[in-house]
Amino acid sequence: MSAPPIVRAADSERDQRRAAASLAAAGLRPGERVLVSAAASPALLAVVLGALRTGIVPVVLDPALPSAERAALAADADPALDAGDDPARLLGEAEAELAPVPLARPMHYTSGTTGRRKGVWSGVLAEDDAAALAREEIDLWAFGPRDRHLVLSPLHHSAPLRFAVHTLLAGGEVVLPGPFDVGRAARTISTLRPTTTFCVPTHLQRLLAHGDVDWSSFRRLVHAGAPCPEPLKRAVLAALPEGSVWEFYGSTEAQFTVCSPDDWRAHPGSVGRARPGRRLEADERGQLWCAVPRWARFEYWRAPEKTAAAWRGDLVTVGDLGRVDDDGTVWLDGRREDLVISGGVNVYPAEVEAVLDAHSGVVESAVFGVPDADWGQRVVGAFVGDADPVELAGWARERLAPAKRPKTLHAVAELPRTSTGKVRRLDLPGVLGLPDG
Repeated sequence: MSAPPIVRAADSERDQRRAAASLAAAGLRPGERVLVSAAASPALLAVVLGALRTGIVPVVLDPALPSAERAALAADADPALDAGDDPARLLGEAEAELAPVPLARPMHYTSGTTGRRKGVWSGVLAEDDAAALAREEIDLWAFGPRDRHLVLSPLHHSAPLRFAVHTLLAGGEVVLPGPFDVGRAARTISTLRPTTTFCVPTHLQRLLAHGDVDWSSFRRLVHAGAPCPEPLKRAVLAALPEGSVWEFYGSTEAQFTVCSPDDWRAHPGSVGRARPGRRLEADERGQLWCAVPRWARFEYWRAPEKTAAAWRGDLVTVGDLGRVDDDGTVWLDGRREDLVISGGVNVYPAEVEAVLDAHSGVVESAVFGVPDADWGQRVVGAFVGDADPVELAGWARERLAPAKRPKTLHAVAELPRTSTGKVRRLDLPGVLGLPDG
């Protein structure tokens, strides 16, 4: 089996200049968009960075999108150029000058767990804001020339692309092993000795279950994208070098918190504290709002009403529910659309899932609501694992108030997920043949 490509900063820099020259020759100007929908490759990274460092905004789409959905998003993005699935065709012989840092952020479309996908648009940044944006990310994770970053998630998602881009900007290397395969990922980790990676809890679950992974090269393994069950988190902390396992809470739109290993051990289940330059608070409905710096502002592409609903001055929300302790520790309770209201009591799925996940026979769980004539909604749980549903119900009964106890528990082989690893709770009633709502 051939070794995966390793993208070196100096080689990528040359290809970025070539991509920038091709975009300029095609007539693209700062603020215009180039559409790319290709699998991870050195050329994809070069086109993305070559565009960003000349103020052109790459719109990065999933190459596996059905043609009708791709066409709809392409029409919405209104690109000046559609590079299709072959970014290498933009790497000509001519080279153009590049700004030291990206002058824009890529435009990603939100994953669409509910409703129509929304483009997240930041426009072209002023030079000082662009420098601050790049410096914030590089400093937060201490990316540098000695880093070798392993890409485990698709680059059309914002976090994997952000980590890869800033590793290259800091002079490091990026390893592209292709679509996630647990055996290939385990071999890559053990043989190519990456120092950093971004992943989701599903990756960690599968790698730990696979075994035969030499984790000793990591100085930063950062996870996000979905809640990490406490038993899994403790197993990862035990398997990796001390101080290397970090977490953050963020979204396609904005980044909110960072959680060090020490912070998590002091507050298991939390997502840490606000990133530098940010402040979080919860409103009267329990919805989280974050004050962000000027360079982190965004709008929803051609959706002014959605943009207006997301912002209050410098405070932004993506609809997540949670709370902030007096010491700044942030706890997530889920999405507002996931909230279950049973007999007038707000039930946050994350709280119930934490109890179920603590059972030795549960690998992971998801909690949701279905219509109930007496209670409005009743709480239902699905879980992966070998626990006996009756015994698991007793476990939950001992640890949860009556309104929060799942009325039924269903063992499943796996939970439905988005491509970023988020559990699609709202799909579970259909999967289990239960009434929706």
